[in-house]
Amino acid sequence: MNKSKNILITGASSGIGSDLCKSFIQAGYTVFGSVRKQADADRLQTELGAQFHPLLFDVTDHGAVDKAATELTEKIGHEGLRGLINNAGIALGGPFAYVDIGEFRLQFEVNVIGLVKVTQAFLPLLGMQKNHPSAPGKIIMMSSLTGKVAMPFISPYVGSKHALEGISDSLRRELLLFGIDVVVIGPGAIKTPIWNKGADDPRNAAFFKTPWAESLGIFQKVFVLNSIKKGWTAEYLAEKVLAIFQKEKPKTRYALVPQRFENWTLPRLLPARRFDKMIGKGLRLVK
Repeated sequence: MNKSKNILITGASSGIGSDLCKSFIQAGYTVFGSVRKQADADRLQTELGAQFHPLLFDVTDHGAVDKAATELTEKIGHEGLRGLINNAGIALGGPFAYVDIGEFRLQFEVNVIGLVKVTQAFLPLLGMQKNHPSAPGKIIMMSSLTGKVAMPFISPYVGSKHALEGISDSLRRELLLFGIDVVVIGPGAIKTPIWNKGADDPRNAAFFKTPWAESLGIFQKVFVLNSIKKGWTAEYLAEKVLAIFQKEKPKTRYALVPQRFENWTLPRLLPARRFDKMIGKGLRLVK
């Protein structure tokens, strides 16, 4: 059976998404990338060339997602999709007790509900249909280190990634019927704009007037900024994702984590209470 060379990547306008597009195009794939703004679509077409085709939709706009799926089916239905990379996402946080419920809702609307909607809309092109024209496709779910290792002050983001992990496991087992695979990738610290909000950001400033002000300052400086400095580039991560995608028999989950022992192995080996105490002392949450 023929293997399509068409890939759909969400959140293609910047950061990891943009570098994923570049890596797959360099490997000979035709990339369809979702962007929210026409200006980004025009820019990426100029930068990436004829093998890049923008799809204009926000993952939270379900009508736009359906429209894009219909348009793509009309364009490549005779070929299908080789893969879907669910990369679009945002990161929101703050002390749980003070995070507005609207922020929690927005976090899940983008990272979870939007991901579900996109996946449902494009499943037929991946092979969930009779007489599919090519080999079943593969879905890559971009999770995070925090999908398994929860950190304080980013509970909306952590919750969304835990949800993604569970949904992915269920979906993978359901799609055995069609031969469509689902692989979760959980990156650690990556040099990307998603974590650029600091204490001076209006959405964060109020949190520094709460009992967690001192701990938040340490978290922002040590756990976020310092980690990002030691993190991988989005370009390097994209090459890793490409290599995983091209494996014939990939694992169900990959932890792509810089400083792997201290950031991944140790937190998962330690008893939860012991890890709590380590985090508490480091952030001065334990007096």
